[in-house]
Amino acid sequence: MEVMGYIGAVVIGLVMGLLGGGGSVLGVPILVYLMGVSPVLSTAYSLFIVGTTAGVGLVGKIRERLVNYRIGIIFGLPSLVMVYLTRRLILPWIPDEITTIGSTLITKDLLIMVLFALLMLAAAYVMIAKKTYSSTKPKTFNLKTILNIACDGAIVGFLTGMVGAGGGFLIIPALVILFGLEMKMAVGTSLFIIMMKSLVGFIGDIQIAQNIDWQFLMIFTGLSMMGILVGNWLTRFVSNKGLKQMFGYFVLVLACFIIFKEIIL
Repeated sequence: MEVMGYIGAVVIGLVMGLLGGGGSVLGVPILVYLMGVSPVLSTAYSLFIVGTTAGVGLVGKIRERLVNYRIGIIFGLPSLVMVYLTRRLILPWIPDEITTIGSTLITKDLLIMVLFALLMLAAAYVMIAKKTYSSTKPKTFNLKTILNIACDGAIVGFLTGMVGAGGGFLIIPALVILFGLEMKMAVGTSLFIIMMKSLVGFIGDIQIAQNIDWQFLMIFTGLSMMGILVGNWLTRFVSNKGLKQMFGYFVLVLACFIIFKEIIL
């Protein structure tokens, strides 16, 4: 199982490199079900893995000048503030045993896994729907637009803080629709945002003294970084349209498995 987990680490990076996002939804399931890490600690590990891997992928986008730093900061600031507050204050405040529904005990671990499964269902829908996002011209930076961006960034930051996923499938459409970015520029800018908010969220975990296994985390992250380098290279030869839909179906099956295992079983 551990060998499969380490292979999964490479797959996380590979998917992020090929599709510009989506790989982070694999992080927590791999850590929980293959590596035996608790759900709460898995979300912390996932933040570091996704943030560092996104940073590696970002290098290539910077060289290609496919990162809009101004927009990345405007979107990223409310997002990283929210992810930090969620990891530092909100998540530790949630009790280990929340409530009982009938004979079922609702725990923090169960809540996190169900939220993660719902996020995976949303990601699967976006990937399978074949919906394309386009914009004819850059949007005007008026107060209404900035407020919309701030709200969207805060929501993404909260979700990232709760479940440890980068949320690229939410960020990229927002950058295209709200800012009028071209898709390639949106992907690069999304990696910039994911790197910032994921690593800032991980700082919140360090401050609350999470029991981090640094040796394991560095090995797992290193494999994921190798994966994104390979994925970036493969984008020269492979169209991601068909891959994106296939991966969407895989994420859908995995989400259903989590719901079945955590709730029904």
